[in-house]
Amino acid sequence: MAVFPAKMFKSLRFMSQNTSPPTTISNHASNRAIELAARTLRIEADAIRALIPRLNADFARAVELILGSAGRVIVSGMGKSGHIARKIAATLASTGTPAYFVHPGEASHGDLGMVQGSDIFLALSNSGETEEVLRILPAVRRQGARLIALTGNPASTLAVTADAHLDASVAQEACPLNLAPTASTTAALALGDALAVALLDARGFGPEDFALSHPGGSLGRRLLTYVRDVMHAADALPTVSPEAPLSEAILAMSRGGLGMVVITDATNRILGIFTDGDLRRAFINSVDLRTAAIGTLMHANPWRIAPDKLAVEAVELMERHRVNQILVASDEGRLVGALNMHDLFAAKVI
Repeated sequence: MAVFPAKMFKSLRFMSQNTSPPTTISNHASNRAIELAARTLRIEADAIRALIPRLNADFARAVELILGSAGRVIVSGMGKSGHIARKIAATLASTGTPAYFVHPGEASHGDLGMVQGSDIFLALSNSGETEEVLRILPAVRRQGARLIALTGNPASTLAVTADAHLDASVAQEACPLNLAPTASTTAALALGDALAVALLDARGFGPEDFALSHPGGSLGRRLLTYVRDVMHAADALPTVSPEAPLSEAILAMSRGGLGMVVITDATNRILGIFTDGDLRRAFINSVDLRTAAIGTLMHANPWRIAPDKLAVEAVELMERHRVNQILVASDEGRLVGALNMHDLFAAKVI
């Protein structure tokens, strides 16, 4: 156990006794904070709008270079530009353009081995004169990789040596001192998103492709989960013939634990369904449980879905028709399986 000298202990006690509570912001300061926040958003919104007239042949050339490349897009930047570069690389990779981030400082100490002649090197620098980025360009060029520059200075070294230049210059930073990268990083990020979207469209990248690169997300589950993946298989389902008495159907339904029994013919073709709700209605109507045939009480031609449909389509069908269970059938109408809402909740499709 640590022992504090007496003088230090007294000092700590004094500090704890004199710790003032958090100060409350005055109305004037509160108004000032809101005013600065609004100013920041206006400046950054204006910076993004100003990019639109600058979408020229160089932007189209950048898209063409990436589409024509057999390699990957290596995105690089230093400092705040590096943070933006990481996000652009992640966006490209998740929308069908293989990409990764390389730190320019690490690149000159071995990481340039990741760059191949078939790659595209996308370099970010607001000034276009960042030393760490410029230092690695000759090696990138020697590899044969094509260079796309994203800068705030079209006359910079980086911009004029690139195969395509994306102009992300801004009139001013949102920082009141006009120093901290704010509007410039926002503009660079937006331009990177514009590039990713243009490439996504050119590649014909669709929702299913997006789901494949996001299997852990809710979209991935919705677009990659099929009915056959979550259904109860036919051999686990309670079935009875239409001539079976209601009492036999109730026993089968209890054993199945799915709140229903399926009525099928001798070839396993679906004739109808009988659910817990139907059983309650039978009690209310004083149906004779011993003698009534299930075929006279079932819902004929119940809603069904094919096993190769998306589970989300089953959800839509069940919600539209306000049913909690749905049968899975083959093209010939034979019983393949069944789904209920609990299965879809468990699979996180809903």
